[in-house]
Amino acid sequence: MTLPTHADVVVIGTGAGGAPLLARLVQAGMKVVALEAGVRHPPAGIATDEVAQAGIFWMDERLSAGEDPIAFGRNNSGKGVGGSTLHYTAYTPRAHPDDLRLFTEFGQGHDWPLEFSELEKQYRQIEPFLGVSGPAEYPWGPDGKDRYRHPPLPLNGAAELMERGCAELGIRTSAAPNAALSRPQQQEGYGLRPACTNRGFCQAGCSTGAKASLDVTYLALAEYHGAQILDGSYVTGFRGQGDRLTGVEFKREGETHFISAGTVVLSAGAIETPRMLLMHGLANSSGQVGRNFMAHTGIQVWGQFPESVRPNKGIPGSLISEDTHRVPGLIGGYLLQSIGVMPVTYATQFTRGTGTWGQALHDHMQGYNHVAGINILGECLPYAHNYLELSDELDVHGLPKPRIHFTFGENEMRINAHAEALMRRIWEAAGARNIWAFPRACHTIGTARMGHDPATSVVDPYGKAHDLENLWISDNSTFPSALSANPALTIMALSLRTADRLLEVAAGQRTQQGAI
Repeated sequence: MTLPTHADVVVIGTGAGGAPLLARLVQAGMKVVALEAGVRHPPAGIATDEVAQAGIFWMDERLSAGEDPIAFGRNNSGKGVGGSTLHYTAYTPRAHPDDLRLFTEFGQGHDWPLEFSELEKQYRQIEPFLGVSGPAEYPWGPDGKDRYRHPPLPLNGAAELMERGCAELGIRTSAAPNAALSRPQQQEGYGLRPACTNRGFCQAGCSTGAKASLDVTYLALAEYHGAQILDGSYVTGFRGQGDRLTGVEFKREGETHFISAGTVVLSAGAIETPRMLLMHGLANSSGQVGRNFMAHTGIQVWGQFPESVRPNKGIPGSLISEDTHRVPGLIGGYLLQSIGVMPVTYATQFTRGTGTWGQALHDHMQGYNHVAGINILGECLPYAHNYLELSDELDVHGLPKPRIHFTFGENEMRINAHAEALMRRIWEAAGARNIWAFPRACHTIGTARMGHDPATSVVDPYGKAHDLENLWISDNSTFPSALSANPALTIMALSLRTADRLLEVAAGQRTQQGAI
């Protein structure tokens, strides 16, 4: 294979931040190349086996510090063409307008330097393209009627029980929006995607293409229109001159390569993006690269039920409640979702959460088919004590491993306490026994914050680095606040918004050159 030596735009990473932008730019006529550290995982090769599917996760060691250290590996990052969407649950609620105005509302956290209408415009394009399945009328937030292209997926066992418990307590619920098909959809660049078969191993990869991972949606569209995706390409460096980057160095199949670029877009996520910037001394005049790390409060509560639940069947998060989007005494809030779980994942979490081993663990797992869970997705404030730095330890590539410091603040502890008490009440009302809680945090957010002021942010409101003329960032590292919603849909919305701005800048440059 002859590798390209130049591109108008080189995109590093093919997940939710890189893929939509890649498709938008190539459709506008740009020559674009994406570099992806992982390999391709076509649906036909996806096994219904958690252990066999370890290759879709970013398993390079990341060091965790702080009083609430983050679990990495399977929990937070993907590795492959499609990035973390290979293993995401496809849960796609929108952010709310007030999520973007946390400081205005509470005097803590940070406001976003954009209007909600700018995200909403992109949501309306993304949801039908992915084929989001959801209710005819969504009860929370603006524009909830006729939002989704397809009807909702069937409720799984945990969702039916959560619905029952919530009804007893007067808590509203709804079928959740999920980027997985309840009926077939023709996908440009890919072909016919079938309806979900309720296999339930979404977090180990989708074997049919029903789930809208980006390899079967935006990346298929991008390649159909001429984009090149170089998988197995690990970025090792950058070259530059003055306030511009001239290209990217990467390793592929044991050899070092260089590709020159008119523009570079970093879409490697909230760990690898700041890691690369710190390693190469880029875009950090503010000192904010790696700072303001956030992770959603994500405590889970589990219980056992007399009836068969079969927790590995169906879309994992098929029910939602946002009645707790704002709770008196909390800064921000959280959503509730039912959760399905694969057996190895559940056994691992039960061991970590309860310290149960040996015969007692074996006995507990005999009741696996009667297990159901609920979890939250809650706000997390940016704190000075939560940050990413480079460690002295080197990885297999000879590069510094990232060390992430994370400790919940008082607000996060209050959110978790409120949510745990409520979820226990829901399970008690639904008839659960042997209820137990698994404290956790999920998603990686922040570390290259967007903003107007170059002294307090890394990129401008569109993702362009303040310090460099042709470096852009398009991923969850630019979030000023965590949002009390799953991040994937909003990352995609920002990706398209960044692509549109990049195209405007390129058009302006062509106009200037034509006038000379």
